[in-house]
Amino acid sequence: MSLQPTLKLRGAGLRIGVVTARFNAPICEKLLAGAKKALAEMGVEPSDVTEITVPGALEIPLALQTLAASEAFDALVALGCVVKGDTYHFEVVCNESAAGINRVGLDLDVAIGNGVLTVYTDEQAESRAAQKGYEAAQAAVEMALIQEWALNQYGEE
Repeated sequence: MSLQPTLKLRGAGLRIGVVTARFNAPICEKLLAGAKKALAEMGVEPSDVTEITVPGALEIPLALQTLAASEAFDALVALGCVVKGDTYHFEVVCNESAAGINRVGLDLDVAIGNGVLTVYTDEQAESRAAQKGYEAAQAAVEMALIQEWALNQYGEE
């Protein structure tokens, strides 16, 4: 038996919540465009996608937690961008937002694609944004399909 099920990334019928930070807006808009492109390619209907914005990366986990607690979504996507400045704040924001996103997924048993860029320069953010958003949406759908597969395969106990 394979530990990794073979899945085609077909998201038709999945309900997806997307949380996007407004800080570094031009980059976050590209992250969102990439995520929306991936969701459309996987067959997720626009009417099954709920988009909300939050001030910055540190606010993403609470928004994800709120969406997850509603039990209205099969998967969530986190999108944001943190660019290193001259202070330690970069490390705090990167570490705490990543830990919070991870905690929401584990605590509330929801698939989350983490598309929060943590980069050293604006140029790095610019070159990675669309692809990172795309990959985060793919990861969210894949993890939701794995959860669905496992539930169907082994059932709830």
